[in-house]
Amino acid sequence: MRVPRISACLFLLAVFSFFLIASAAAQRGEGELDSSPPQGISEQEIIQKFAAREKEFKIARENYAYRQSLTVQTLDGDSVNGEFKEVEDVLFDDKGKRIEHVVFAPQSTLVGITMTKEDYDDIRNRMPFVLTSDEIPEYQILYVGKQRIDEIGTYVFDIAPKQIQKDKRYFQGRIWVDDRDFQIVKTYGKNVPDLGVKKRGQENLFPNFTTWRDRVDGKYWFPVYTKVDDVLHFSSGDIHIKQIVKYTDYKRFGSNVKITYDGQDISTAKDNQKQPQSGQQPAAGQQPPKQ
Repeated sequence: MRVPRISACLFLLAVFSFFLIASAAAQRGEGELDSSPPQGISEQEIIQKFAAREKEFKIARENYAYRQSLTVQTLDGDSVNGEFKEVEDVLFDDKGKRIEHVVFAPQSTLVGITMTKEDYDDIRNRMPFVLTSDEIPEYQILYVGKQRIDEIGTYVFDIAPKQIQKDKRYFQGRIWVDDRDFQIVKTYGKNVPDLGVKKRGQENLFPNFTTWRDRVDGKYWFPVYTKVDDVLHFSSGDIHIKQIVKYTDYKRFGSNVKITYDGQDISTAKDNQKQPQSGQQPAAGQQPPKQ
């Protein structure tokens, strides 16, 4: 997000110690962290297993249509003073080509910031973070321990890019990997680098976020919900933002597929001739833990 000061430091290995003390906001729904080594499997074997599984998932997700519902808010104190909304369907045309169709996008009233190309790209591609075997060499990966997320046993890793290549963006933070399916089920961190930090008034800054996943058809864990509640430190002053992204109505191209959340079917698309329908907020008690 851009405004007309934040440090340019990219915490590489240092991010590991930072995320060892995760914020209370990111810890909702999490059990006690057990930092002992994994039993019956090595840390490297876990990384290899989940990276291979994530590569499968990344390919599979490219064959799914879904609806992405975005809300961004700016705040003055505790009061919302501006808002941006967009609903976008990711579909396939009659030739099988993946397309994006914006179905709802009223005029933005955000105060002090504007949405940038990088913001949209992060929302589509990096907030639903995937770490595959192809990308593993680009990251430092530190095993943190074992932890339960609600009823799910997970392995926890802190990750950061080994180096920042020009014109390329990365994820930096913490991931939780299901200890049975070997897929990422939760992500907390931010996308790096921040841009324009040495050019006063031209900063393009990015918030910390949490993304939760859930199973689709009992096979892959798909992103379903991303939440942001962060303060961006521009040279002209701090701006408090909140953001929600809901990914709903997953449907594999050419088949009937439902998405479940907390054991409940939250999809509305019933056949491959229909466009995805408006996503709805999961009922109270079925939402991901709030930050």
